[in-house]
Amino acid sequence: MPQFDASTIINLRDLGGIALTGDSAVRPGLLLRSGQLDRLDPAADPAVAALGIHTVVDLRTEHEREERPDQVPAGARLIVADVMAGSVAARAAAAGDGVPARLDSVLGSPAVAEEHLGSGKAEKLLCDSYRSFVTSESACSAYARLLSALAEPDCGPLLFHCTAGKDRTGWAAAVILLLLGADEETVRAEYLAVNPAVRAAFAPLSDRFTAAGGDPEIADAILGVRSAYLTAALEEMERTYGGVEAYVRGGLGIPDDAVDRIRARCIA
Repeated sequence: MPQFDASTIINLRDLGGIALTGDSAVRPGLLLRSGQLDRLDPAADPAVAALGIHTVVDLRTEHEREERPDQVPAGARLIVADVMAGSVAARAAAAGDGVPARLDSVLGSPAVAEEHLGSGKAEKLLCDSYRSFVTSESACSAYARLLSALAEPDCGPLLFHCTAGKDRTGWAAAVILLLLGADEETVRAEYLAVNPAVRAAFAPLSDRFTAAGGDPEIADAILGVRSAYLTAALEEMERTYGGVEAYVRGGLGIPDDAVDRIRARCIA
């Protein structure tokens, strides 16, 4: 899966070329994933401009969008699909969860981070967040919006993103790849492949945290992706729905004809 050398978008990747069953692959140039687009400048990133992005799906919370609004490519439409919207996300944040949307704040104080995230609690919270990606009403609505957009005839090249492009975006990529026919090993490899780019992008935050006495294990758990996180979501999907087909159709409400259009467009 190519990673673009983009200077104004973090963690920009094309799912094109990823192997699927039956000697097929994901069609290049149609399915793009990244981190936030608040610094996007196509003039400074010719490779990005050449992608011809037509649809942008923003998976972030209202607070994230207000704090760092997307710079959408000229001519592209923006679709808001807030995975952690409403009261579900609010309750999660109040309980110390909602970590994917609060990377800066959760690592703001080493003492507070140790209290709430130390001794393995950070990994547990991330696993809980991933399970909520599968089961929460807001997440189901958001991922349904993403897949519905992808099924539209005039969708064009679609870019979906969150803040770091690793958790909410990572689960979205996993679902799409599974739906297209990638095996779990391939999906897991793609999911973990973002680690170097994400860690590089958030190295200043991690360095400040550890320099102030923060536990490097907490920073690594929060700022990276781990196989256990994806496993938590996959197991929740299997337990609740019985697999990706039932999850997409029953949990997300995507009809058969839309699934057929997604596969027709995205499988080479």
